[in-house]
Amino acid sequence: MKTAYSRQFALVAGLILTTFLVLGAGFAVLSYRYTMARQMDTLERNASFVGEFTASYRSQGMDIRSGGFRLYIYSLAKISKSHVLLCETDGEIVYSADGTGRSDLDALVGQRISQGVLDQTLAEGSYDRMSNLGGLYGERRYVVGQPIVLHGALGDSVIGLVFVSTADDDLTELWRGLSGIFSLTMVAVLALAFVLTLVTTRRQTKPLKEMAQTVREFGRGHFDQRMAETGRSDEMGELARAFNSMADSLAQSETRRSEFIANISHELKTPMTTISGFADGILDGTIPPDREAAALQTISSETKRLSRLVRRMLDVSRLQAGKGISAQEPFDVVELTARTMVSLEGRISARSLDVVADLPQEPIQVWGDPDAITQVCYNLLENAIKFSKPGGHLWVSVERQGAKALVTVRNEGETIPPQELDLIFDRFHKSDKSRSMDRDGVGLGLYIVKTILNELGESITVSSEDGLTQFQFSLTLV
Repeated sequence: MKTAYSRQFALVAGLILTTFLVLGAGFAVLSYRYTMARQMDTLERNASFVGEFTASYRSQGMDIRSGGFRLYIYSLAKISKSHVLLCETDGEIVYSADGTGRSDLDALVGQRISQGVLDQTLAEGSYDRMSNLGGLYGERRYVVGQPIVLHGALGDSVIGLVFVSTADDDLTELWRGLSGIFSLTMVAVLALAFVLTLVTTRRQTKPLKEMAQTVREFGRGHFDQRMAETGRSDEMGELARAFNSMADSLAQSETRRSEFIANISHELKTPMTTISGFADGILDGTIPPDREAAALQTISSETKRLSRLVRRMLDVSRLQAGKGISAQEPFDVVELTARTMVSLEGRISARSLDVVADLPQEPIQVWGDPDAITQVCYNLLENAIKFSKPGGHLWVSVERQGAKALVTVRNEGETIPPQELDLIFDRFHKSDKSRSMDRDGVGLGLYIVKTILNELGESITVSSEDGLTQFQFSLTLV
């Protein structure tokens, strides 16, 4: 199995090798061209000196076989570490000098330069390239050749040719030195890359391994596992923090799921137990005939309660799936609130409540889903009516405030304890007092209200003091 380390090291090593090869090839080409140009310039300059000196010597009627001439040519060859050959126009070599002292060129005297080399030198006026002069040398050398021109009163005449050459030892030594330097540098850099890649990869993969182990623990149901945060500020640190945040959310979701199952089990068990008990009592005769009607009325009431619970659960399911809110549109929140109050007139009258409606005469246009906001108003008003003291007051108001419209529902009743206010919008939450007072409720109304407003990007607040409980939510003005 390929690990992250092996892949990263292969990538780094390949990049380093490619870089060194490209740099080495480029440097080799540049150094070759530079050395070649420098050698050729030096050889051309020396060939010019030899040709001019030879022509001057001959113009004075001196013999090039004299000791002074030979000493000058030999000294020049020795200084430049090169070979010097003088030949007649027919290519016959008449003199040779070895400035390196490593070979005997006397054997070349009497031999001939190849006709092709002669023709090219005389035709072009020069000869410069890597060559073995038609087999005179055993290896290819840097060679420069020039005609020896004698300037006379009757005109210029070519009296011979000079060839100056040198071995490619300098370039070979340069390349050997460069190869050694590049090899050592490449090995050192690869070794450093190996160590750095090992350290950085382990540092990078450690949180990934921790994450994989934590995920495995999640799979076993252990949602309390977290990654160790070492205070890193890089991407891995950010990933660890994001993972732990996700783990917290999963743990909270699991807690809510467990609570939901427990709550729904409790809510279903109570009416089912009641229905089963009364039905069995009628069937086995435990309940006398004169009380069967009351028992059947209780069964019907609990059945309707189950039906309401199922409907509310379906509403919650649709909201959580994002299907409970339609596209937003402008509507008059004053008319919507008034219409909802009218629909609850029977319940208001049953509790003899005195309604104080502070609704403006002019419409207030807001953005939202009219059906969803109707459900919000209905749930809040129904809740306020349900927990109002008989004969008490119920206040409903709609007002503008900045870019928002505020809808307020307030009732007189029992004060909600402060510790209960933070939990009042949770699913199936009921205080003990409200549970005993309200057998018809299922504990989902306020949760649905909060969910709808959150989906619309709006807010809702609740307060309860001195027997007055107030809910207030916002809507965005058009």
